[in-house]
Amino acid sequence: MSLSKKVLKYLLYPLVYRYVSMPGKSYAGPLPLMGHKLDQLRLRLNEHVDTLAVGIGERSIGNYEGMLRAVEYIESSFRHLNLKVERQDIVFDGKVMPNLIVEIRGKWRPTEIVVVGAHYDTVNNTPGADDNASGVAALLELARAFSRRDNHRTVRFVAFANEEHPGGTWDQMGSYAYAKRCRERGENIVGMLSLEMLGVFSDEPNSQHYPSPFNLFYPTTANFLAFVANARSRKFVRRCVGSFRKHAQLPSEGVNAPEIIRDIGRSDHWAFWQFGYPGVMVTDTSNFRYPLYHTPKDTVDKIDFTRMTLAVAGIRHVIEDLVTA
Repeated sequence: MSLSKKVLKYLLYPLVYRYVSMPGKSYAGPLPLMGHKLDQLRLRLNEHVDTLAVGIGERSIGNYEGMLRAVEYIESSFRHLNLKVERQDIVFDGKVMPNLIVEIRGKWRPTEIVVVGAHYDTVNNTPGADDNASGVAALLELARAFSRRDNHRTVRFVAFANEEHPGGTWDQMGSYAYAKRCRERGENIVGMLSLEMLGVFSDEPNSQHYPSPFNLFYPTTANFLAFVANARSRKFVRRCVGSFRKHAQLPSEGVNAPEIIRDIGRSDHWAFWQFGYPGVMVTDTSNFRYPLYHTPKDTVDKIDFTRMTLAVAGIRHVIEDLVTA
């Protein structure tokens, strides 16, 4: 870092401390050896991403048949876990696409709800391996993990429709309709995790970029998982990052920033903010490290399944802490 940037960082740090300061210490060791359980998780994640991005491919309004095949695959995967699937139909551009919702009811505090979501649609003309087959794969495997355990709080896993909303507006997203319904029903959503692009990592120098001034405070190597929230979700994101750092063997960073920085709201967690719920995007940071997102080259060979597996294993611990608190 140049001297001028170091001086600027020093001057700005008191102003941005509240936004960038996170509990715990980011993992800095070598990639761990993968034991049997992680190997099995890696294989299942790979299978999900391959099915969605190769076997099905584009999952968009422009390829509505592909979108419906993705819906069928996700619904079938949930049902194979003996989870009852609720559909909430979303109509966009004259076509119906559902949110797919499964609930694992808490035994001690069932009215306190943690939502974990990922969108299954893609932009036109892209197979969407990272955006967002990676998030859906994580969603399915996290649902598998929690379908087998007793939880204090209720946890819901939701595959969201229409996050990409081509030519539309953000309030036409499936997550917006779902969060609105939660508020109308008076539900106590204690926090929402949006799984948005979890598969691209790099050890190359200067492979990570940020909007200014956050480029002064975060690593320039794209080997970490990010937790991104608005200022009102500060307590929740700090809790998530602290839990992840306690358990995960993968570097991590967190931020809670003002919503005027539009990039912090680019996924389904944004919808929950609109209804007063805390929400965090868990992400590999999308185009800030991956210029092939939203292109036909967003393919399975770009996914680092080893690091993605470590990310999902760490997220599982975060959810465990949230639903047993």
